[in-house]
Amino acid sequence: MIDLTDSFSALSKQFSGELYFDNSVLHEAQKRVYSTDASVYQEKPVAVAVPKTEADISLLIAFAGRHKITLVPRAAGTSLAGQVVSSGIIVDISKYFKQVTEVNTEEKWVRVQPGIVRDDLNAVLRPYQLMFGPETSTSSRAMIGGMIGNNSCGLHSIAWGDTRDHLLEAKVYLSNGEVVQLKALNEAELQGKLTLNTLEGKIYQQVNELVTNAKNVALINQNYPKKTLTRRNTGYALDFLLRDTPGKPFNLCKLLAGSEGTLAFVTEAKLNLLPLPPAMDNLVCVHFNSLQEALQANLVILKHKPVASELVDRYIMDFTKGHSTYQHNRFFIEGEPEAILMAEFMGDDADEVRQRSEALIADLKLAGLGYAYPVLSGNEAKLAWDVRKAGLGLIRNLPGDKQPVNLIEDCAVSPEDLPAYIADLQALLKRHELHASYYAHAGAGELHVEPMIDLKTESGQALFRTVLKETAVLVKKYNGSLSGEHGDGRLRGEFIPFMMGEEVYDLFKQVKSSFDPDHIFNAGKIVDTPAINTHLRYEAKHKGKTIPTIFDFSKQEGILRLAEKCSGSGDCRKTHVTGGTMCPSYMATLQEKDTTRARANILRQFLTVSENSNPFNHKEIKEVMDLCLSCKGCKSECPSSVDVAKMKAEFLQHYYDANGVPFRTWMIGNFTKMQQMASLMPSLYNYIISQQFTGGLIKKLAGFAQGRSLPAVGKQTLRNWKKDWDKKRRANRYHTVKLPVVNLFCDEFTNYNDVEIGKTTVMLLTALGYEVVIPGHLESGRTYLSKGMLRKAKQIAEENIRMLGDVVSADAPLVGIEPSAILTFRDEYPDLASAGLQEKAQLLSKNSFLLEEFLMREVAQKRVLREQFTTEAKLIKLHGHCYQKALNALLPTQAILSLPQNYKVELIPSGCCGMAGSFGYEKEHFDISVKVGELVLFPQVRAATEGVLIAAAGTSCRHQIKDGTAVKALHPAEILWDALLDKGV
Repeated sequence: MIDLTDSFSALSKQFSGELYFDNSVLHEAQKRVYSTDASVYQEKPVAVAVPKTEADISLLIAFAGRHKITLVPRAAGTSLAGQVVSSGIIVDISKYFKQVTEVNTEEKWVRVQPGIVRDDLNAVLRPYQLMFGPETSTSSRAMIGGMIGNNSCGLHSIAWGDTRDHLLEAKVYLSNGEVVQLKALNEAELQGKLTLNTLEGKIYQQVNELVTNAKNVALINQNYPKKTLTRRNTGYALDFLLRDTPGKPFNLCKLLAGSEGTLAFVTEAKLNLLPLPPAMDNLVCVHFNSLQEALQANLVILKHKPVASELVDRYIMDFTKGHSTYQHNRFFIEGEPEAILMAEFMGDDADEVRQRSEALIADLKLAGLGYAYPVLSGNEAKLAWDVRKAGLGLIRNLPGDKQPVNLIEDCAVSPEDLPAYIADLQALLKRHELHASYYAHAGAGELHVEPMIDLKTESGQALFRTVLKETAVLVKKYNGSLSGEHGDGRLRGEFIPFMMGEEVYDLFKQVKSSFDPDHIFNAGKIVDTPAINTHLRYEAKHKGKTIPTIFDFSKQEGILRLAEKCSGSGDCRKTHVTGGTMCPSYMATLQEKDTTRARANILRQFLTVSENSNPFNHKEIKEVMDLCLSCKGCKSECPSSVDVAKMKAEFLQHYYDANGVPFRTWMIGNFTKMQQMASLMPSLYNYIISQQFTGGLIKKLAGFAQGRSLPAVGKQTLRNWKKDWDKKRRANRYHTVKLPVVNLFCDEFTNYNDVEIGKTTVMLLTALGYEVVIPGHLESGRTYLSKGMLRKAKQIAEENIRMLGDVVSADAPLVGIEPSAILTFRDEYPDLASAGLQEKAQLLSKNSFLLEEFLMREVAQKRVLREQFTTEAKLIKLHGHCYQKALNALLPTQAILSLPQNYKVELIPSGCCGMAGSFGYEKEHFDISVKVGELVLFPQVRAATEGVLIAAAGTSCRHQIKDGTAVKALHPAEILWDALLDKGV
């Protein structure tokens, strides 16, 4: 390829957005990050553009035309067919093109830019009692532009339709830079377009000729999928432009939807809206002993006209077992069903919805179909739907190199043909000795079928193509569509001539040439597609590669396999509007580089292929990992459990091995030693750090932000205070009876900085009737872990395991105040401990609790009673520490704060606070840290009325709240101590 660096450099001077094109670390990292999507393909682009304005898009189109290079419009990048993988220029519209420009409530339509997320759009529309209907399982990150590109359908498409149904108008840039408005035209308006001597006019002339020519009309009617199949998206949708009804408007938006960005560049869309769903819903979860039984039952279900009929097979359900998030969601599953159909009914009248559900169940029982019929509603239904939506990510937890592949997952037939088609498909897969998962849109005739194929072998890659080739024969047999809603892309494009016939395929080529004669828009998709098994992300020669690590990654079959588990489904691209913890830096920057997906992918790329003996020694990895806050949100919220926090720590240690440990990193890792020194002269230390000059000098030398306050040390360490307190109590003979023992983990933050909270905790537990013991132990090692100094963290972990292993038990548990410290025993210690210490590490993990968890256990045993606390009314707004959320330890905090009879606890719907240990102190991260806090947490804290308590268990969280809002957040121990009636200790 010709070197275009100088040309790109000249372009960048006019470009107001971001443009990445050269060989610098940042630019190279960006190009690698954008080399994949949610498909099995990988190809590094020549450049990545993030346009800020339409003028930027115009510049890109002109540049592409001059240099004969393709532009690939990209939204969330969750394409399963490789639509946004290319060696051209990736144009990411997700960061800046996300505005809602007009809402018309009377006519029920909205005008939006293509980068707005579907769920975020509906959050804007909710006050108007309106919504955009199509609902993909990725609706928390799928963007309107991508939904137009794929003609997305979603869970409720049998009731709410697909994107094509609701795309009224589109403002687009054509391949020559013309800006045109595509919309419904009556006959007179169409005739006016046909007279234009412009590219727009030529497009109307040529496309109109294609769909009015009698021979072409016959070809289309004969070769397109049967019309009873609503999900038909193979090739271009010429059948929707046929003049088969008198007075039918001519709207090129019908062609634009499903065109995968190959025809024009969308900058604005006018969308039809639907009323919000009725208030009442019933989700009938019908359990079956076989898949075929479920498909027969689907035909019975459809007669009852549900708004959805979705299938989940046993394969997916089994992956919810033991999953940190989805184990909780499987509460409705009875026995071991081979398949479940989720049939949903909605209505304004609860009795009517109930009667429709009961009528369905009666019909199914009469037909002898199903064995269990739980009916869910409200939040319970949402939890069940989450299992269905997480299907793709969940099955990526399969061990080994045989993995579920996106290949035949988008094939659709009419629902009445589905049982026979799936039976034939099962026989096909059995011939090839392949297992598969089956899930999704039974009601629309489209099951996502994911066969397990090892793409790391040449035979697996050949089988990959063979399975699609043979499946295409089956789909054609039933007059179905090879692509239902995920598109052709580079995955299925090769087989369009077979599916539609060469003559229809030639019509598609004419459509492409009409719109885009020089093929500058997403070339190689739909027409002239490369072979299906080229540019795959896996290469057979790298199979079986192992990477030595300090953490034990054996449960994940190694760090490389853990990175490979990322399906690219983009759950990490949720916004703060959608909620969740993962991924806080992406929520703040809206850059693909700052997603969990990007971090997993760049690590996978270099660990798979590296010219260095130390494959971690690449600055590009460091660049992409830089804004990872190690919040652990991905550990639980990623359906594939791709734990980037763990992988980042591992990467950093190996990177330091090659490049040395930076001074600030060393200093933060040794935080405990420094605080120990400061505690020898606490008053002097606190005075120095609080003064503008001396404190500012310390921050400057340390590389900390000037806007960040430094943590003070207590007048006395908690350990020393506890020794003095115990002496006084013994002298006073405070108690003589033997009390249950609590081993308090005196973490480094509480011992030196949050001493008052530590004191309060000791007094609270003592007043509740426990003997509090601070056993001998070292610091937690959290500071070393957070900065990737794993060898030191491993030494500390193993020494703590030795020191505490014979002290801590179920009867004398280890209880901690600071989540980041005590939860280390549950999360990292078992993966750091050597084989000889594993048994003790596991026992410690089992018997280590946050204070709130321990107290809730005692409440359950009736050793702590509600009557011991005040009846005064209080409202508490609770911000959860990220580790509490990641390790399912937040609900106990909410529950224990609700123990006083009239205490009401409301969860602040925040993700990470943005501090993340030392991250928020570091000068280059300070602005991002504040921005993360401003997404949800700070506004919610500021909005709290007088008298409302702000609770936060994490020391970093409380520090961030104080710096960001000047509000003092309280530890749960402080709130409970204040609420305790008898404080006699």
